Amino acid sequence: MKKIIAGVDEVGRGSLIGPVYAAAVILNKEVDKKKLKDSKKLSKKNREILDSYIKKNCTWAVGSASLKEIEKHNILNASLLAMKRAVKKLKRKPQIVLIDGNKLPKINNYKLKNIIKGDQKIPEISAASIIAKVSRDHLITKMSKNFKNYFWDKNCGYGTKDHIRAIKKFGITKYHRKTFQPVHNILSLKKY
Repeated sequence: MKKIIAGVDEVGRGSLIGPVYAAAVILNKEVDKKKLKDSKKLSKKNREILDSYIKKNCTWAVGSASLKEIEKHNILNASLLAMKRAVKKLKRKPQIVLIDGNKLPKINNYKLKNIIKGDQKIPEISAASIIAKVSRDHLITKMSKNFKNYFWDKNCGYGTKDHIRAIKKFGITKYHRKTFQPVHNILSLKKY
């Protein structure tokens, strides 16, 4: 019998706003692994198509860590927490969990292995990167409706020129990560 493998990836670590998301995916054997790529290498349209395909044909779960948890624990620990939550939410327990990157969350009674650039090498991690990205993008698009000046629907909250310019002009929102360097620096300047 084949090992039950879960792939895990996170998204939103470098964003200046909102929660960090992670997904865990166990591929069913019918899935065409050739279709799966790192979410960053896919167009938005293809990510959406693959997101539906994976959700229909696989066991998957999404976990997140809130803005408050990011500010309290730092972004790395919040990312690991989101990963742990995603793995724990899976309806089937994997025999091994392959995690993108160089750090592992602490999850008791699970066999974990980290893989650097795993989202480019391991189909299960590629699938997780797609689910995490699409899930977080949907949230950010929803959030952006009330904050059109910040162009979150285009930049997903990352520190683009437009976003930094908007922060300087309109200030920070309740969704901004105040401990993140660009936001922190702008806040520090406002105090003088």
